Amino acid sequence: MSKFTFKSCKLFMIALIIMFTTVFASLGSTVSAATMTWDFTPYNAAQITSAMGAGWNLGNALDANINGVPSETAWGNPVITKALIQKVKAAGFKSIRIPVTYMKKIGSAPNYAIDAAYLARVKEVVDYAYSEGLFVILNIHHDGAHSTTPNTPSDNWLLPNASDQITIRDKFKKVWQQIAQTFIDYNEHLIFESMNEVFDGVTYGGVQPDLTIYSNINTLNQIFVDTVRLTGGNNAARWLLIPGWNTNIDYTAGNNGYTGFVLPTDYNRSSTVPSSEKRIMISVHYYDPYTFCLVENGGATQWGATADPAKKDSGGQEAHLESQFKSMYDKFVKQGYAVVVGEYGAIDKSAYDSSNNTYRAIWTKAVVSTAKKYSLVPVWWDNGSNFSLINRHNLSITQQGIIDAIMSGIANYYRIVNRHSGKVLDVNGYSTADGAAVNQYTYTGGYNQQWELLHVGLNNYELINRNSGKVLEIGGWSSSDGAAAQQWAHSGLGSYNQHWQMIDVGGGYYEFKNAASGKYLEVFGWSTNDSATVGQWSLGNQYNFNQQWQLVPIN
Repeated sequence: MSKFTFKSCKLFMIALIIMFTTVFASLGSTVSAATMTWDFTPYNAAQITSAMGAGWNLGNALDANINGVPSETAWGNPVITKALIQKVKAAGFKSIRIPVTYMKKIGSAPNYAIDAAYLARVKEVVDYAYSEGLFVILNIHHDGAHSTTPNTPSDNWLLPNASDQITIRDKFKKVWQQIAQTFIDYNEHLIFESMNEVFDGVTYGGVQPDLTIYSNINTLNQIFVDTVRLTGGNNAARWLLIPGWNTNIDYTAGNNGYTGFVLPTDYNRSSTVPSSEKRIMISVHYYDPYTFCLVENGGATQWGATADPAKKDSGGQEAHLESQFKSMYDKFVKQGYAVVVGEYGAIDKSAYDSSNNTYRAIWTKAVVSTAKKYSLVPVWWDNGSNFSLINRHNLSITQQGIIDAIMSGIANYYRIVNRHSGKVLDVNGYSTADGAAVNQYTYTGGYNQQWELLHVGLNNYELINRNSGKVLEIGGWSSSDGAAAQQWAHSGLGSYNQHWQMIDVGGGYYEFKNAASGKYLEVFGWSTNDSATVGQWSLGNQYNFNQQWQLVPIN
């Protein structure tokens, strides 16, 4: 036994102080920048809304179950494959919502451990989409479906009208801790959604919701935000999506005098998030008019101003759509929050009316274009059957007209036309590779000639190729005249060689000034030839038409 002296006691005290300092510092680090991965891009609300584009639901798959046992094939869909996700991406979607039901895959108290093999499968499916550069919304889905025995939570346990809210809250917290830890290092492309259409099971609209039950929903959302944030890492700055009562717009926005919805506080978020910005999204669903969107056996089969009045619903038309989405914009978007229309869609009723799919496309374009107008993210509900856009068994497109309506409504793509040559910015050979050359070429309508402009602040934009999903840059951060343009994977908001300032020179033309080099995008040598090299050069004069470009929307 060693001798205990005053000197050793002093050393012990110093060590103890150091230890406690380290512990408290580590507690604080759950919301520090040091724990976040290098590839995490801190999008604000406007940026992430634009980047997410149009979304698609992987419905009736991981949310399917038989008697409370989740099974992705339980409701008639095949096993999910990466090829399906790639087909969704190729159709033009930039976001995928993955509903997940856990139910009997959750173990007993006190740990409520999720079955390891099941959670691994969820992760595998998330990785299918995440590895393709898609945004992924991951939620807890049918666990919160209303039950015939609301006071005895079992399979459907996430019930705000049940009597034992203490048990539900504890289970909810521990399930989300496990999910959040599993995905802690995923970047901003992964978004967590607390739950789905949670409510009392009877109040769908038209009357004031029960405020005690609504308060329970608000409490669950607060637990979700706090739990995810305190796992640290990228979760401290991740966008989090929360619903109001049954994802109902009126009950969430407070329309018609309804009350009850309370946004969660976000005190545990990363200190790297600017105080002026939010990292909370609000989830709503849109299936109006009900008789057109959800009544399966007949009901309204047409919609909109051109519809046969005898075949359409008198309500839920253009003015209603405008009013609903504007209310979300006024209530939340104006305050810096993002809003996701996590589900919208209309059932295929072509068996009752051969023109139904035409009117479904008209309705869809109206929903998506109105969502874009009010900066909402639209996510189509695809259940693999009567809402399906893609046949999941053979990967064929079943509703190209509706997909076209979605992409036309989101309307983010342009051809970029050189003023001198009349030719367009083109990724050579339809390449999807990093470093592929960007040239000019006669316009053919190819996706390699179509570009999305993503605003990244300070009048700077990323130019994202529709075919490859990669961005226009000057390779190697060169500041030299004559450095060639190329495409490369998005490298984060600090990659200024991928940022371009748009300078209006009048007459519908723009100059693109590289944020890193300060030089301008041009066609070298004033060439008018196909495949002529595009790169950067010092600014010429107002007559340097080879440095001026026109943006022509893709319709």
